[in-house]
Amino acid sequence: MATRQSENAPDGEVLIIGAGPTGLLLAGDLAASGVTCTILERRTTEPNLTRAFAVHARTLELLDARGIANDLVRTGRPVSALALFGSVVLDLSCLPGRFPYVLVTPQYETERVLRERALAAGARILPGTELVGLSQDEDGVEARVREAGGAERTLRAAYLVGADGVRSTVRRLLGLPFPGRSVVRSVMLADVRLSEPPRDVVTVGATGDALAFVAPFGDGWYRVIAWNRRHQAADTEPVHLDEIRLVTRRALGTDLGMHDARWTSRFHSDERQVPAYRTGRVLLAGDAAHVHSPAGGQGMNVGLQDSANLGWKLAAELAGWAPPGLLDSYHDERYPVGRAVLRGSGALLRAGMLEPRALRLVRGLVARAAVRVPPVRRRVAGAVSGIDLSYPAPPGAHRLAGRRAPDVRLAGRPGRLYEALREGRFVLVVAANDPAVTYLATKRWPDRVRCALAGGATRTTALVRPDGYIAWATDETAPDVRAAAIREALTRWCGVPAALPSHEPRG
Repeated sequence: MATRQSENAPDGEVLIIGAGPTGLLLAGDLAASGVTCTILERRTTEPNLTRAFAVHARTLELLDARGIANDLVRTGRPVSALALFGSVVLDLSCLPGRFPYVLVTPQYETERVLRERALAAGARILPGTELVGLSQDEDGVEARVREAGGAERTLRAAYLVGADGVRSTVRRLLGLPFPGRSVVRSVMLADVRLSEPPRDVVTVGATGDALAFVAPFGDGWYRVIAWNRRHQAADTEPVHLDEIRLVTRRALGTDLGMHDARWTSRFHSDERQVPAYRTGRVLLAGDAAHVHSPAGGQGMNVGLQDSANLGWKLAAELAGWAPPGLLDSYHDERYPVGRAVLRGSGALLRAGMLEPRALRLVRGLVARAAVRVPPVRRRVAGAVSGIDLSYPAPPGAHRLAGRRAPDVRLAGRPGRLYEALREGRFVLVVAANDPAVTYLATKRWPDRVRCALAGGATRTTALVRPDGYIAWATDETAPDVRAAAIREALTRWCGVPAALPSHEPRG
């Protein structure tokens, strides 16, 4: 018979439910910031052969800011052109930055890299542990958990984050609705070997009643996604390789000699989003907060970017220096992103599943014409890859405020902005070696801001957030005016500055 024990002492400042990519990135960020955190994960077996296999350019930049992008890139295959439907191909080589492509790699490789970082930083992962109850008060959260042997205990933490997927227990225990609808049923997945690999790196075909997508992992295995309008089976019905072969032949004209499936699955795709990403001391991230069609391969990426946005804000709150409203800005900034991805991926899916042949022909003509126009191609590539994501800026803000910070060259070491971001602090990029500016950043906000000298000619001074977005910028060159503006921006974003020792000069 299961026993129950109670632990009144905090088990960590943050409890994270779910050890998928979203939870692992968040745990690594928090632990690297000195926050004690524990991940509870129902799974006990590895690897996790699941749906995600695409890591987009903006996500790779965020991993680069954590020093792990190169480790992940070595596990997969960069693809510089993304097939949308039919013969419509989106060129990603136009993207700015170090990663003008989408990386195709199994999700278990992404999880491995993130898990190693989280554990090295001091995070704790408890496999075989399931959340069964949740309550909160003004000071913290109590989570009732059931361990693999059936014993139950209660853990207490300052905050709890639900990163536990589309069937989120956290969301259910909070009683939050998950409004939306199912958009496609009975999508089949398989990891297979191919006797006749396709010429193109990524291959897509659709006939209206059949759709097939084939992408390589780079190690001899291929991910196949197939949909059969003629057989809308329940998610629980087994997936047979013969059906995937049949559907692939209808969609592509060949089954590519697929064989030796190591994993198969069937799922339905929903478009849903929770109304609030924060409820008191409980927050939701990744598929627990939003779910959308797999078109464009953005699902895991959006979850990772949720965590990148949330981690530094939670750390600031727990450290006691967060400006008012900082933690609430997680919902304010990420909810619109989730909604935009939900709508965009849904439009792609519906375009790919058009049934009448005449409509498919028109779709192809319009899409091919659009992606040949450089501004349109760049805009679509920026949206799918996450590179063009920006956050709202207040009225009158600099034109760069809220936008992705490019990986600019810095003078001295580190030589790039995203290397400087690996410390988890704000980075103040100054246009000139101004001792007053350096003093402000290093003496008054020593644990929150790093000052860096721009490596090229520029008049812009920019404050870059830990998640790689520009918080504030100015083109002011008058030293006194610029110093006052910088002081105001640092206070607004980085909290009240530390008190100076009495012997230190003020100014």
